[in-house]
Amino acid sequence: MKRVAVLKQILAAIVLMTATAPFVWAQSPAATATGNINGKTIAVRYSAPSVRGRQIFGAGGLLSMDPTYPAWRAGANAATTFTTDSDVMVGTLAVPKGTYTLYAWVQNPDAWDLIISKQTGQWGLSYDPKLDLGRVKMTMSKPPALVETLKYSIASKGAASGELRLEWEHRVAMVPITVK
Repeated sequence: MKRVAVLKQILAAIVLMTATAPFVWAQSPAATATGNINGKTIAVRYSAPSVRGRQIFGAGGLLSMDPTYPAWRAGANAATTFTTDSDVMVGTLAVPKGTYTLYAWVQNPDAWDLIISKQTGQWGLSYDPKLDLGRVKMTMSKPPALVETLKYSIASKGAASGELRLEWEHRVAMVPITVK
């Protein structure tokens, strides 16, 4: 009898988890930013969390509780990927064509470094600095209003140049991209 009751409880828990799972994952939905610079495609695939009234950056902010802090997965859920079909310069860093993982070094909320890692396919809370391709300084600014949901964009700036932008909360971080 007890065994049947326990099995019913387990089954009920499984049904509840299955029914609510899409809502949990929808809190940070998958998103892709794609840009074309001088005929070459660059894409960032990430999960887009929302602020939802929380402090995100700075001492005591949400990200300061991540096990990889001050390296941030630059999104939510699985690690954020950066894919380019051409060799590019991201800031001063030469990045061969391929797929990489993006992190941001956010220890100082007003001065970030973009980290490009050679490791791919990992969950976002796994970071190994030994696998960094390199780091570049990002140009920081403030948006005119709160950016509720994390947003990446890749824009052409003419000829072979463009920029990668990351916007969230009260921060905008940008790094130039040049297609070789």
